[in-house]
Amino acid sequence: MPLEGHHGRVNTPLRKLTRRERNVAIGMIATTAIAIVVLIAVTAGNDHPAVGAGCIRVPVPGRTGGELVSGCGAEAQALCARASRYEGRRAELVLAACRDARIEF
Repeated sequence: MPLEGHHGRVNTPLRKLTRRERNVAIGMIATTAIAIVVLIAVTAGNDHPAVGAGCIRVPVPGRTGGELVSGCGAEAQALCARASRYEGRRAELVLAACRDARIEF
């Protein structure tokens, strides 16, 4: 059988927040929201512009994860020549990038 006034006693907060505590909480929430928006704005976008003519840039599997292989001009020709001597997924990706860039090796 329910007790008289039990619901009110159980669901009443122990104390109300003071005006200062509310203002601090609102300030912290606003600061966090602004920090999140700034972080998203700073990290959004493309850091790598398009690859120029005679250049390659290809992500390949490495020892500890993905690795970016890139080069232009003579360096790209040397990368393509080196990759043509090997077999495997890494060499295939580099050679595909060389073909796409029309680099002769």
